[in-house]
Parts: sequence; structure tokens; C-alpha cells
Amino acid sequence: MMEELLAILLAVAIAAAIYYLMKKSLTLIINAIAGLITLWLLNAFEVLAWFGAPDVQINLVTVLVCALGGLPGAMIVVLLHLFGITL
Repeated sequence: MMEELLAILLAVAIAAAIYYLMKKSLTLIINAIAGLITLWLLNAFEVLAWFGAPDVQINLVTVLVCALGGLPGAMIVVLLHLFGITL
């Protein structure tokens, strides 16, 4: 009886952990897509050329910053790029 109860509790804990991770990963994916679309639009319309700066390179670091920060992360990448700090 005790083993079955322990197995049920363990299964519920694993299911809750998987649900939590999936929920967080979906948020990261949505943030990454929103940030990358913002960077792509800035590059496509050459907005940074108005400030005399080249396009922002989209690489693994900028994707991670956009995934963790979303739109504010994309703006941080752009501000760092304008100040000459490349990621």
C-alpha cells in the first residue's frame, strides 16, 4: 500500500515538474520570437543606419538575450550595439 502511494506521489511530482518546465519554455520561445522579429525589422528597414550604425548581427548570444529578456532584451542589444559593444 505504501509503495503504491509513494509511486502516485512521485508521478504527480514528475507531472508537475514537466508542466512547469513546458510552461517556462513556451514563455522563452515566445520572448525569443518577439525579440528576434524586432531585431529583424530593425535590420530590414535599416533603422540603425539613421544613427550611423551597421545592422545588429543575429547570433546565439543575441538569441539568448532576446529569449531571456524579450522585447526589453532586444532593446538592450540595440543600445549596446549603438554604443559600440557587440555581442
